[in-house]
Amino acid sequence: MITVENIIMRFGGLRAVDDVSFAITKGEITGLIGPNGAGKTTLFNIIAGRILPTSGRVLLEGEDITTLPPHERARLGLARTFQIPHEFGALTVLENLMVAGDTSRGENAFNAVFRRGLFAQQERAVFERARDTLDFLELTHVRSEKAGNLSGGQKKLLELARSLMREPRLILLDEIGAGINRTLLGKIAEKIKRLNAERGLTFCLIEHDLDYVSRLCGDVIVMAQGSVLTRGSVDQVRHDERVIEAYFGGGKYEVGT
Repeated sequence: MITVENIIMRFGGLRAVDDVSFAITKGEITGLIGPNGAGKTTLFNIIAGRILPTSGRVLLEGEDITTLPPHERARLGLARTFQIPHEFGALTVLENLMVAGDTSRGENAFNAVFRRGLFAQQERAVFERARDTLDFLELTHVRSEKAGNLSGGQKKLLELARSLMREPRLILLDEIGAGINRTLLGKIAEKIKRLNAERGLTFCLIEHDLDYVSRLCGDVIVMAQGSVLTRGSVDQVRHDERVIEAYFGGGKYEVGT
């Protein structure tokens, strides 16, 4: 689904991403883990088009998207969430989803004035999709609440909901479970697995909790100091001495810690 080839990202003299290459398999849930400062979010920003790499390429199903802006990547089926939610706080939850929907016909002045029926039809479709997405993620009870008033966990669910509004094929999840309680964490995991199994969505997620990663991911990529350290199943990487040294500071890691 996504291939990154020899990606380098320099900030001054610092190589935040250092010659990284890997592929994310279509229809899979892939984990991207590593210690703080490993370059994970920088790599997500490159894949999503938020920043341009110093060198290297990003391919979406074989098509070079390295220089495409984020909205063009969204049209091709690439979506992402942020570690710190980016909701429109003064809008309701429902309005946040509708803003993320495709109402491009109404953005054309001619259509908005002279083809109002066409615009209204598209807007109804966006509303119905927003309503169905809220139902799926169990957010219907807060649909009229201002997004800025939601709890941290509800805002993470809202991030996921907005990413679904354009029917993406691949979603990048940046620490979707950070800072939320275990009950809501379990609900988010269940929804991700259902989206993968029932809709065939491909996911790549950054996460620090390996137990959470093990519930979702069959394949894990480990980064350290801007480079790919290793790749394999959760069990393989958690017992890899290089991962233990880089990720856990050389201490023994046990399930549940």
